[in-house]
This record gives sequence, structure tokens and C-alpha cells, in this order.
Amino acid sequence: MQSWLAVEITSADIILNTLILTRPDDLHLHLRDDEQMKAVLPDTVRRFARAIVMPNLNPPVLTTEIALKYSQRILAAIPANMRMHFEPLMTLYLTDNTEIAEIIKAKASGIIHGIKFYPARITTFSDAGVTDIAKCSAVLETMEQENMPLLVHGEVNDLEVDVFDREKIFIDRVLIPITHRFPGLKIIFEHITTKEAVEFIKDTPGNIGATITAHHLLLNRNAMFQGGIRPHFYCLPVLKRETHHIALIEAAISGNPKFFLGTDSAPHSRDAKESNCGCAGIYTSHAAIELYAEVFEQAGALEKLEAFASYFGADFYGLPRNKGSITLIKESWDVPMELKFGREALVPFCAGRSITWKILD
Repeated sequence: MQSWLAVEITSADIILNTLILTRPDDLHLHLRDDEQMKAVLPDTVRRFARAIVMPNLNPPVLTTEIALKYSQRILAAIPANMRMHFEPLMTLYLTDNTEIAEIIKAKASGIIHGIKFYPARITTFSDAGVTDIAKCSAVLETMEQENMPLLVHGEVNDLEVDVFDREKIFIDRVLIPITHRFPGLKIIFEHITTKEAVEFIKDTPGNIGATITAHHLLLNRNAMFQGGIRPHFYCLPVLKRETHHIALIEAAISGNPKFFLGTDSAPHSRDAKESNCGCAGIYTSHAAIELYAEVFEQAGALEKLEAFASYFGADFYGLPRNKGSITLIKESWDVPMELKFGREALVPFCAGRSITWKILD
């Protein structure tokens, strides 16, 4: 196993059930668009200084011009009293036909911070995704040269592979060959869910990191089947067995700077989740940092949360660490059973449950 240099962790202030953190970043977020975006955006802006915004709209964000217009819509949707507190970090959607010139333009723009690799038909709005990563070799070479990160949804779309094994097989079939062919390419293995993914990240050089979601830190796959099918616990990659769940927690609290916060908060309407073919995705932005605080507290590692949430991701992306702070207090509050989502409603993670940490405005 390759060793990594432990960094000095600055402990957050934990005094009398009060937790003060450097304002964190969400380095994997779905905001949707238009009225749905306006409904969910304030939850993120209240908690995070920046967010890596996913490009899987319908149609997808394929060019720098489209990303710029999307960024402008996001900024315009932020409530006036919060606009100084948030910056959207945009991404482009990789396809078989992405051009080298677009990567160069994206890098020069200053607003594009990554190119998202969705294997075709693997998740929500991924039909235009990559059918064979070999078709993107020239683009990946340019990204390596331009220091443009590749953001990876790490699952194979082979129907013969068991859904619980898709991440592990992706590492072997796709990710390891990419790292060998493009050793200088910066890669973020997003929303990892398996022990194999944790070990892969530990064993690779410093240009390869990973995000971990709150819901994968809080749940194993049993949660989807308690008392029946639980559609609001269905996400992709799917929740895994307890051995993987434990490995994720150990990685998150380890102090290894290659693991950092990315919620993968993905809002869907109640009807879309509770249909005969329910959408994958869990909405956590309404309580994101509070949920991570629960995980770290339960693991006896609350002093490690600030680095995981506020430092490691910024450092990996080459961003300055944020200057402001947020304050959490140890006070229970009840999550609503549903939230407004444009003209519809969505069911948030932990709906109807009490959360033990509360953010102060």
C-alpha cells in the first residue's frame, strides 16, 4: 500500500455542545434547474460556500457556454441576502463526442472545475454518457495536460454484472486502466460505496481522491428493505452491505486527505420516487452538514469533521480554503415529512426523524 503524508488537522471548536467549522464545500451536488432548483438551492447555500454542480440536466451541460448560462441561473436564484456566501463550481458532461477544443475552452473559462464521466445509461439522465471510455482517449490526454479533473460515476453498465458489484468491477475494468494510461490525470471517484473503492484510493497517488456521501455513511443496504421496499433510500450506487459501510466510515474519519465531503444530494419529486420505476437519488441538502456531524460524533471523531468537510476537498481541487464559518449546536430538530419542490413535493432524507445537530443562521 502506498503511504500518504498525514496533514496536521486543525480541530474545530467544540465548546458546550457548540461546533464551529470553517465554512465547508459540497463537492458533489445535483441542483436540477428552474423552479425545482429555486426550491432546493437555499438549503445548500445556507450550509456551504461552494459546490461542484453536476451537469446531468435534460438536456445535459455539454459546453462551456451552456455551463455559463446554468451558472448564471443558479446565481440569480440565490436569495438576495445569501448571494455573497456561495459560488457554484461548474462541470461539463463527457460524451463519446466531446471535443478537445471544448476542454481547452472549459479550462480557460475559470468556471469549469471538472468533466463528469457517466457510463451511458447508468443513472439519472445518463443516456448521453460514455459508451466506451476508449473513445475519449484524446480528451483524457488533454485533460491530463490541462490539469482538468475527471469526475467519475464508478459503475459498469453491464447488465450481466450484479448491481452490488458494479463499483468493484468498474475499478478493475475501467478505472485502473485509466490511471495507468494517464498517470497525471486528476480523478475524483465520486460517492464511493465499497471497501474495494476505499482500498483503491488509499493505494493510488495523490492525484486521485474520493467523495463520500452522508447517506452512505449512515446506512447499509438493509435500510432499503426494512418493513418493505423503501424507495426514498434508493440511490445509485446502491447502498452496500455492512462491511462496506464500516469501511466508508473508517475512511471518512481517518484524516486521509484523499477522502472528502460530497453529498450527491439528488432531489426527485415524491411521485418520481414512489412510481412503478422509481428514480435513484436521495435528497440530503436540507441537513447535510448536520448529518455528517452525527456520523463523526457516533464514531468518536467529531474533531476530524472540519478537515473532511472544509479542507481536504478544497485542497484537492486547488481552491483556497474558505474564510467564513458555520455554527452547529447540539439541539434536536424534526425533519419535515416533505418539502416544496417546484410545483411538486419531495421527501427529504430522515423525513419525520429527529436530527441531533442544528445549524445556526
